[in-house]
Amino acid sequence: MFRKAAITHANSQPVETDEENLWQDKKIEAERGLVNGELSIFFRRYVPWALLFVGLVVIPSFYYLGLITIGTVNMLGRYMAFAIVAVGLDLIWGYTGILSLCQAFFFALGGYAMGMYLAHHGGPEGIIDANNWKIPACLYVVYPYKVGEIPGDALVPWFWKPFYTLPITLVLGLLIPGIAALAIGYFGFKSRVRGVYFAILTQAITVAGWLVFCMNNMKLCGTNGLTRFDRIAGFKLTTPHVKVSLYVITLLALVGVYALCKQVVKSRLGRILIAIRDDETTLRFSGYKPYIYKLFAFGLAGMIAGLGGMLYAPQMGIFTPTNMEAGASILVVIWVAVGGRGALSGAILGTLGVNLLYNFFTSEKNLLLFTWRAEYWQFILGGLFIGVVLLFPGGLIDLWHRLVGKAK
Repeated sequence: MFRKAAITHANSQPVETDEENLWQDKKIEAERGLVNGELSIFFRRYVPWALLFVGLVVIPSFYYLGLITIGTVNMLGRYMAFAIVAVGLDLIWGYTGILSLCQAFFFALGGYAMGMYLAHHGGPEGIIDANNWKIPACLYVVYPYKVGEIPGDALVPWFWKPFYTLPITLVLGLLIPGIAALAIGYFGFKSRVRGVYFAILTQAITVAGWLVFCMNNMKLCGTNGLTRFDRIAGFKLTTPHVKVSLYVITLLALVGVYALCKQVVKSRLGRILIAIRDDETTLRFSGYKPYIYKLFAFGLAGMIAGLGGMLYAPQMGIFTPTNMEAGASILVVIWVAVGGRGALSGAILGTLGVNLLYNFFTSEKNLLLFTWRAEYWQFILGGLFIGVVLLFPGGLIDLWHRLVGKAK
C-alpha cells in the first residue's frame, strides 16, 4: 500500500501555487519592461542623431540631386526659425508655467534688426543724405516728409545706423528682445502678475508694439515693412547656395538652442523653474525669490525669439509688422500645445508638423465634390488643436513616448 502511494505521488503533476503564478507574471513583465527599456534607450540615443543627419545631409543632398527645389529648402529653413521661437516659449510655459503672448513681438524685434541691416545693403533706390548715408530703398519710398521738406532733406534716422554692420546687428538682435523681455518681466513678475492676467498683459503689449511699427512716421517703413533685401555679408540672397547655407545655419541654431534649454531644465535652476510652475507660493515661503528665476527664463526666451527672427528675415526676403500681430503669438502657443508642452522636442515637432500641414492645406485643390480653398485651413487648425488637447493632452510627443515606451 505504501509502495502504491509512493508511485502515485511520483507520477502526479506538481501543483502551481498562486505565488508561483504571480512570480511568473512578474518575470514576464520584467522581460517586457527590459525590452521596452532597451527600445526606449535605442530611440533616445539614435533617433535625434538620425534626424540631425537628415536635416544636415539628406535635405541638402536631395536639393543638389534635383529631388527637391530650393524653395522647399528655404521653406524648411523658415519653419525651423519658427521652431526656435517655440522652444523658447516651451521653456517659460511648459517648464515655468508662464503663458506669454508676446513671443511674436520679440521675434519681430530680432527680425527688424536683421531687416534693417539687409535694407542698408539692399535695393538701388535711394539717395545720399546730407550726412553721406545712403537712405535704404524701402525707407526712401515711404519716407515721412514734414511740411515743406523735399527729398533732398531726408536723413537716415539715428537708430538705423548701428545696424549697418553685421556683427553689431547680431548682438543688437539678441540684446534688444532680451532687454525688452526683462523690462516686461520685471514689472510683471515683481508685481506678482501671473496666470491669465500676465497672458493678457503680454498680448496687450504685442498689440501696442504692432501699432507703433505700423505708424509710418516712426520711420520703420510702416505697414510696407522692410523690403528690397539683396545681400548678407556680401553674398546675394537669391543665390541657391546662400539659401542652403542659411538653412544649415538655422538648423544648427535650432540644435544649439535646444541643447541650451535642455541643459537649463536638467540643472538645479531647471528644478527651481519647475517648482515655480507647480507651486510658486510654497517656493516663496521656502526662502526663494521666484521673480528672479522667472525673469531669467523670460529674458532668455525673448533672446531666443529674437534669434529666430534674425534667421527668418533673410530667408523670407521681407519683414513686416504682420509678423508681430497678436495672432502670431497665439500660433506659437498652438505649436507648443500640439507638439507637447513641457517637452522641448515636442515644441519642435509641433511647429514643423503644423506648418507643413499649413503649407499643404493652404493651396487650392480640386477634389471630387468641391474645391478646397486656403481659407478652410482654419478649420483644420482648430480641429487639430481641439483633437490633440482632448485625445493627447501631453501633445504629439507624448504619443511618441507611449509608442516607444519612454516616460516623458
